[in-house]
Amino acid sequence: MSFLEEIATATRARLADLPSGNPVRGRAGRLIEALRGRESLSVIAEVKRCSPSRGELAPFADAVAQARRYQEGGASGISVLTEPSRFGGSLDDLQAVAAAVDVPVLMKDFLIDPEQVRVGALLGASACLLIVRMLSGGQLDEMLAACSDHGLDALVECHDADEVDRAVRSRAVILGINNRDLDTLEVDTRRASELLPRVPASAVAVAESGYLLPTDTHRLRGECDAVLIGSALMSTDTPEAFLAEVMA
Repeated sequence: MSFLEEIATATRARLADLPSGNPVRGRAGRLIEALRGRESLSVIAEVKRCSPSRGELAPFADAVAQARRYQEGGASGISVLTEPSRFGGSLDDLQAVAAAVDVPVLMKDFLIDPEQVRVGALLGASACLLIVRMLSGGQLDEMLAACSDHGLDALVECHDADEVDRAVRSRAVILGINNRDLDTLEVDTRRASELLPRVPASAVAVAESGYLLPTDTHRLRGECDAVLIGSALMSTDTPEAFLAEVMA
């Protein structure tokens, strides 16, 4: 069983325990507005305690304190891992961070059911991650529709050319290129540079995963609107300085 198959099984088991409630419709476009612009490089800074490939990063980190440091450091958006079994996240983290910061918050999880989108909206997210590899064509459309219904943006994540083309056909506005292969967990940071030219100029392009030093991101300037950074920020004592160097 691949990592993605394993995580999908665990996700399905969690669906029955999702909190109930009807969210107030959000204001779609917050994350799009925060990230758009390829003349500079914006950052989505990620709160995550563990990584399947690197193990524990900061297992006892205070999600709110970390998110506030990211905001103070100039992050345009904050990603919160809510997957508990392999990333040490929780829905409580999402709710607490969304209430504590002013920048858009991305619910980062392995979403396969519109009910998860509802919960993201209920707990204050501005956007949800949708992974193309996990969703058939019909499922991707259904999840994008759920995001639209709840007033959330969708970061549609791709790893190969076919997935990028599917995302473009779905009219996704924010397209992420993940350097990590979610089947093998291997990372190749050349992946984003190879695939970013397939992303329309009208879309918001985000490069994800594997940027361990601020200088690793410099070649992305002009190629995409934003970069998503998690492990490196969770592993440094000075995330504000790291962010400043990326955005300099």
